[in-house]
Amino acid sequence: MSSSFDSARVAVIGGGPAGLMAAEALALHGVQVDVYDAMPSVGRKFLMAGKGGMNITHSEPLEPFLGRYGARREQIAPLLDAFGPDALRAWLHGLGVETFVGSSGRVFPTDMKAAPMLRAWLHRLREAGVRFHMRHKWTGWDTDDGNTAAHALRFETPDGEQRATCDAVVFALGGASWPRLGSDAAWVPLLSAREVPVTSLRPANCGFDADWSPYLRERFAGQPVKSVAIMLTDVDNKVHNRQGEILLTETGLEGSLIYALSAAIRERILADGDVTIALDLAPGLTLERVVAEVTRPRGSRSMSTHLHGRVGIGGVKLALLHEILSKEAFADANGLAHAIKALPVRLTRTRPIEEAISTAGGIPFEALGQHLMIEHLPGAFCAGEMLDWEAPTGGYLLTACFASGLAAGRGAVAYLKARGVPV
Repeated sequence: MSSSFDSARVAVIGGGPAGLMAAEALALHGVQVDVYDAMPSVGRKFLMAGKGGMNITHSEPLEPFLGRYGARREQIAPLLDAFGPDALRAWLHGLGVETFVGSSGRVFPTDMKAAPMLRAWLHRLREAGVRFHMRHKWTGWDTDDGNTAAHALRFETPDGEQRATCDAVVFALGGASWPRLGSDAAWVPLLSAREVPVTSLRPANCGFDADWSPYLRERFAGQPVKSVAIMLTDVDNKVHNRQGEILLTETGLEGSLIYALSAAIRERILADGDVTIALDLAPGLTLERVVAEVTRPRGSRSMSTHLHGRVGIGGVKLALLHEILSKEAFADANGLAHAIKALPVRLTRTRPIEEAISTAGGIPFEALGQHLMIEHLPGAFCAGEMLDWEAPTGGYLLTACFASGLAAGRGAVAYLKARGVPV
């Protein structure tokens, strides 16, 4: 690949949604695009994420939607102004992929699958002239050929080292979760060596350890705990109270409700060494109602039978009460009622980053200029999960990955035009 041809040449490194969207934005402007990926095929994490149903975005109004990005709301907002949830759905329809809104407000393709969408997208990209180079792992810059650092690249391939030169490059290399699918964070030392600041990568949308007893692990691991609420206070003393569903695992807790609060839980553990959350096992009932029902005379019935009959506590919820409370506390009806509404569960560690759905940390927006270009590496743009932001599951992650890829691709076009490179 060389910039001596008639049209500009841009390398996109990383074949996930952010990289592919950058490639599309570039190809639409007549740029010759070469996509490089270390894996045998593109979109591997995207396909894995879609196995349980491809949640592509969310239908909630933009204001609460933007709130899902927490401290990075201000930086994500302009990206979504240019390509938000509605634009993403319209783009999908242009690929021939119809969507629908689920009962939770999440948006899915009508067939719930990621593979047909990816096939249609790749077909369109190839038709636009995008070239794909698989099993090409980026290993840094070639500093011996006289080009600027951002434009001369090295790749490790099955056929040995390959070199490529280009007019600009878009990095969309992902975070550090699910490394077997390609996001192994090998880019961190490469960019750090070029004095690009990188905030430490941390697990996001992850599970947490709780040091269960062997009995709970063996008998109840893998069971969902439905209709619960979690209350915790974060490092900024903000109280979070959310309702949903969690999953009891061999090591602790996971599930959509845990993921939604994972940033607050993680930061408390980092600050204090552990965190105790309050688990409401009966969020549909007031404390007064639970106290009244549990303290009602139970006659010859066991407390477990009484709880099941009066407040619907049984199965894994009952097991959690036995796990946390002493025998004496379980026998105290008034104290037991209060525990049902605020069971203290101590979480001690995040699960390993390799198991996380996504990662926090990465290249801070403060190191980037307009259009997501690295300030002191002209012509080098960044997109997707390698940027320093996080969001819960529910379509928010993918939406921002698509939007940032589009912004980086358009930014590369603007950069080329400003330099007078033919586009």
